[in-house]
Amino acid sequence: MRALPLLSLLLGSSLTVQALAANSSPEASEWLNKLARAEQAQSYQGAFVYERNGSFSTHDIWHRVQDGKVSERLLQLDGSAQEIVRVDGKVQCVSGDLASGVGTPPDSAPRVLDPLKLMSWYDLSVAGKSRVAGRDAVIVTLTPRDQHRYAFELHLDRRSGLPLRSLMLNDKGQLLERFQMTRLDTETLPSDADLTASAACKPVERGASGAAVAVAGWRSDWLPPGFELVNSAQRRDPSSKRTVSSLMYDDGLARFSVFLEPIGNESGVDTRAQLGPTVAVSRRLNTPKGKVMVTVVGEIPLGTAERVALSMRAQDVQARQ
Repeated sequence: MRALPLLSLLLGSSLTVQALAANSSPEASEWLNKLARAEQAQSYQGAFVYERNGSFSTHDIWHRVQDGKVSERLLQLDGSAQEIVRVDGKVQCVSGDLASGVGTPPDSAPRVLDPLKLMSWYDLSVAGKSRVAGRDAVIVTLTPRDQHRYAFELHLDRRSGLPLRSLMLNDKGQLLERFQMTRLDTETLPSDADLTASAACKPVERGASGAAVAVAGWRSDWLPPGFELVNSAQRRDPSSKRTVSSLMYDDGLARFSVFLEPIGNESGVDTRAQLGPTVAVSRRLNTPKGKVMVTVVGEIPLGTAERVALSMRAQDVQARQ
């Protein structure tokens, strides 16, 4: 479950748009280009508020672009002292509840925020202007074209293109998640000390992984349109001593992960839960490899997550539920 908003899910590297979908605005696409360029070129520090499921938390953030390297540190200021440090999008260390989460925290880069690709699944438009953290902003909306993803409303800083506010909304227009800057300083370069992790931040161990390669012989018979496999990994569960496979899927903006764990003769429990935008669906499957617990975790609707879980199959062999 995500405890800190992974800003890089909204930020990408340089991109080119050659054509525009009929229902999308060229101006909105230009603003997403500016957002992407800002991430790769703009250093900043500040504070933000994160809200989901009616609960709020406050955080400090330091983001430095120097000598072609992007370093970022986020620190939660209230509740448990959660911390995460990333370099070029790769998680270096985590603390608090993040350190004991399901699997390894996903690396959020490299990725390309491609408006042309997003236009296949979202309608992009400029919805007006606002003021956030004392800075003028333009509002860009991303409205999904199907029921398998959520809508976004981005308030981008007119001067830098950085996100000042991000809202995630369900199909009824209800707020699922809010990220909002309360202070943004683009003039002061974060120091080495600012970006140095505390002693409580535990280094991340990475297992074998491969982009777009389904580990352990797993595939999905069905995926929401536009989602592609972008990463896969295996890890050894310290308690059960079993190998857990994970697959990450991405549509250019939204992401979800599938975890597959052998359960032997254990019964396991089918579950479905939602906390703000994040859903978790677990389903038992009988496969030629034995009984497996499939868990889908991500920011997609419950029905979509359940359909993905039930579609998982042993590679090259038809699984049976």
